[in-house]
Amino acid sequence: MSAGQHSAPAAGVRTRWRRWRRARPFTAGLLIALGGAEMLVTLRAPLGVLLHVGPQGLAAYLVPLVLVICGVLLITTPQQRVFYAVLSLVLGLVSWLTSNLGGFLIGMLLALVGGALAFAWTPVKRRAPRAGPAATPADTTPADTSPAGAAPAGTTPGPREPVDGSAPTESLDALLSAEPGPARHTRAERG
Repeated sequence: MSAGQHSAPAAGVRTRWRRWRRARPFTAGLLIALGGAEMLVTLRAPLGVLLHVGPQGLAAYLVPLVLVICGVLLITTPQQRVFYAVLSLVLGLVSWLTSNLGGFLIGMLLALVGGALAFAWTPVKRRAPRAGPAATPADTTPADTSPAGAAPAGTTPGPREPVDGSAPTESLDALLSAEPGPARHTRAERG
């Protein structure tokens, strides 16, 4: 086998990994889990380094453990990202009191940055495939031509495509015709 035959499956694996990782708040979950793990490690520090701030005991182990679980769940179930983000932000702040100043500030900062990233992350929406290119003037026959701006007799014009991709695709008429609330005639009846 040549070297070119081995690179094709590796490229496919990398592409699938990249697609899977981008479909979820991977970096945010990783930072939250690392922050919780760092807090757990600092709890086992030697007594000369250990600071006794806040209530010791179960809360000192529970907060970092829940942070690690939030990081893992954030990666595996991105649909619940807002709940896990808010929980990790709150627990990151609580860790200042319970877990050696938030794992000597490092774990707390990792959890807070990860929570902020998770809260700000939004899933990528796939774009609908574009319709084929519009007919060019060379493709039309003299019978198909109509006055400038008018559509052929049997078709209704669809929404216009933006030139630069930044403008909305709905026409102004469609936006104005979709008025929220009750119809005008029902408002007049109420008096």
